[in-house]
Amino acid sequence: MSDAIHPDQSARWHHVDEYLESQFVAGDSAQAAVLAAQRGANLPDIAVSAMHARLLGILARSIGATTVVEFGTLGGYSTLHLARAIPPDGRVITHERDQRHADVARASLDAAGLGHKVTIRVGQASDNLPLLADDAPVDLTFIDADKRSNRMYFEAALAVSRPGSLIVVDNVVHGGDLADLDNTDEFATGARAVVELAARDKRVEATVLQTVGRKDYDGMLIATVL
Repeated sequence: MSDAIHPDQSARWHHVDEYLESQFVAGDSAQAAVLAAQRGANLPDIAVSAMHARLLGILARSIGATTVVEFGTLGGYSTLHLARAIPPDGRVITHERDQRHADVARASLDAAGLGHKVTIRVGQASDNLPLLADDAPVDLTFIDADKRSNRMYFEAALAVSRPGSLIVVDNVVHGGDLADLDNTDEFATGARAVVELAARDKRVEATVLQTVGRKDYDGMLIATVL
């Protein structure tokens, strides 16, 4: 997160998210259970916020998605929202490098009654990319994995997407690091690579939304396939 963010400002963003969660997600026992399982297993605290998870579900519903691909399962929090948004015969194919993370996600999704919709492919996503050809056409792809591979995942998603599909890439702003051309860490370089690709690729129309909230200052790339 950028040092330019005043702590009082960040606290205000968190407070607003707390209010929004009290309105939109209070009483959601399945969502709470997934988060509790993640914490109980000491998984990294890097899942999307509740409001961003809801956005993913809304996007999936809005385009009538039936096949969704995800890069970065973690404990299954975003996966839960995507699986909820698709019809009973829909599919979420999610990629997770860490077997322990995948096991936590599998248990949580099964407990939520959504496991039958979800395939978790464990291992390096790059090794499993050829399998995506069998999943096509894909309606929505959510990319939230190792940031150095953002461009590779985006291109893989494009190859199996239909016109009208959505591709969402999380964490592309990362406290403003996106525009700091002197920053060469994997968050910044991975974000710039996928943003510059999406800006120039004539197969998509894309934008980036800057966001604030529990995850402080960040943003996501949203592209529709033409």
